[in-house]
Amino acid sequence: MIQRESSLRMILQVVVAGTLAGASLALAHHSFSMFDMTKKVTLDATVTEFQWTNPHVYIEVDIPSSTGPAQHWSVELDSPSILLKGGWKHNDLKKGDKATIIVSPLKNGMSGGFLEQITLSDGRVLGNGPGRGPQAPQAK
Repeated sequence: MIQRESSLRMILQVVVAGTLAGASLALAHHSFSMFDMTKKVTLDATVTEFQWTNPHVYIEVDIPSSTGPAQHWSVELDSPSILLKGGWKHNDLKKGDKATIIVSPLKNGMSGGFLEQITLSDGRVLGNGPGRGPQAPQAK
């Protein structure tokens, strides 16, 4: 009987440890700690690619420069399912579209950021899903 209790206790400890490890990996994957969420940068950009992919959507853009070649930025968004709830569609951006994008920049100073808000060429303003930036108008 004591051996059975000991075995059950060990199995329970392994299950708890595995669950905690899995939870920490899930949280680490969804961490946005690489971005400086206290700063905002506004980009007047031309879209070079719109990647509607899991687990995160990306907008690749070029920022014109008066002193040389355009600077390329990679802008990370949330998942497609979250963006859909915020009013996005998979075809909202195409190569060549102009947009004004507000991002929280990368902490390391490289050309990238996490989307806060985007103003599309048709004037629509979208955030990074529900509760992040402007909300899409509700259907009546």
